[in-house]
Amino acid sequence: MNFKRSILILISIVTILSSCGEASSDQGDTYFARGDYQAAVEAYDNYLSSNPRNVKSLYNRGRAQEELGNAEEAENDFKKAYELDNQNVQVLMSLSNLYQKQKNHTSALLYADYAVELPGAPAMAYFLKARALHQLGNTDEALREYSAAIKNDEDFAQAYYYRGLLKLGTKQIKGGCGDINMAVSMNYTPAQAAKDKYCN
Repeated sequence: MNFKRSILILISIVTILSSCGEASSDQGDTYFARGDYQAAVEAYDNYLSSNPRNVKSLYNRGRAQEELGNAEEAENDFKKAYELDNQNVQVLMSLSNLYQKQKNHTSALLYADYAVELPGAPAMAYFLKARALHQLGNTDEALREYSAAIKNDEDFAQAYYYRGLLKLGTKQIKGGCGDINMAVSMNYTPAQAAKDKYCN
């Protein structure tokens, strides 16, 4: 009977500790949602100290680090998450976006390319690939990927805007202005200036 009670007590302790650990990860999510990114990082640190292979928390800590402007720490977390789950589309897109911001367009393209190869890839994955190709000067491929992003999400104003700029840059005035006007109609703020400059 004592042995049975000891086992039940041990199970209870393990359950309590597990739920505390999970609460720590949830706490990080709560801080992140509030915009308290430093507190979020600390909560994720606490959780990851006993759960170092938790992809979601690694990714979320990376996002918090990115919001704090800590690009190197964000990259480290995203890469650790990628090593653990190289099919995670959010991780792939975040790596692509991070490298895009750093003007490392080749690496941005690499991770966006991995993302679009996954079944059910979201429109943003195609957009990130298009942006990298655009920056690298691969205009035909960039146009194709912007179009793929729009096909996946017909309300993707930013994709219309950048596809419009690319068309304007390659002397496709009518098509470019059509895309810019679509972005304006979706209230994408930068599109109005492009319309005023190129399409009046």
